[in-house]
Amino acid sequence: MDWDKLRIFHSVADVGSLTHAGDVLHLSQSAVSRQIRALEEKLNVTLFHRHARGLILTEQGELLYEATSQMSKRLETAEARIRDSEDEVFGELRVTTTTGFGTLWLAPRINRLYEQYPDLNIDLILEERVLDLPMREADVAIRMKEPSQADLVRRRLMNVKMRLYATQKYLDKYGTPTSLEELDVHRLVTQGLEARQVNESIAWFKPILEHNHGSNLTMNNYFGVLQAVLHDTGIGVLPDYVSDEVPELVRVLPDDQSKEIPVFLAFPEELRHSKRVQAFRDFVLEEIKTHRLHKSENV
Repeated sequence: MDWDKLRIFHSVADVGSLTHAGDVLHLSQSAVSRQIRALEEKLNVTLFHRHARGLILTEQGELLYEATSQMSKRLETAEARIRDSEDEVFGELRVTTTTGFGTLWLAPRINRLYEQYPDLNIDLILEERVLDLPMREADVAIRMKEPSQADLVRRRLMNVKMRLYATQKYLDKYGTPTSLEELDVHRLVTQGLEARQVNESIAWFKPILEHNHGSNLTMNNYFGVLQAVLHDTGIGVLPDYVSDEVPELVRVLPDDQSKEIPVFLAFPEELRHSKRVQAFRDFVLEEIKTHRLHKSENV
């Protein structure tokens, strides 16, 4: 098949419009339409349903779009590897991690990476869903569990423990619990029990949350939990690194915490020699080393 026609088809399927695809490709609408029509004639299928709101892929169109998407990701990988210089670090790097870790730990430090490599363009993808690295949904991932996908280079960065925190204002008003049983009279602020990446946290806190019959608040990320706790909403379950960044937090029940949760950095095997990936990995490792040193000096 003609790659130019496939490229045009992929763009039309992406935006759902001949006109918008033409704008992206710098082609006229009629030129785009001719190429799509020629591709349909060659394959002897209809690729799009046409209606007033735009274009919708047919079943055959969906199959072809899946194939062109894989081709596009492969080309992006090849381009990234070609563009990686021996001496320079530049270009786009897509990093995925959880909303909590990304907003509370990574984002406040990322400027130091730009100071070293000002030509980097970092796309920080913050969500709880585990993105598919081999399919190039992202280049690098920082995850709260060991990745299970094959063909990934992985490195354990550090361990995190989940603990209970509140503000002094909240504790002054509602009292400080001295046992897990006394949590029953407090509002608990936690990540939802359906969370995918922090099984140890769920195993530790699920019995407490199920036993508590009061008014609780659950969210889908720890950034939201932190904001609610800082505004005196209740006692929150948060990763221990947050207390180093937010001194207003007061630890509750200091003898109780989750087991250690491993934090892994992972990337596809094919990006092992990428200068951008190496630069990001080294930056994260150095930040963790500095964080540990600073923490030990303040003990």
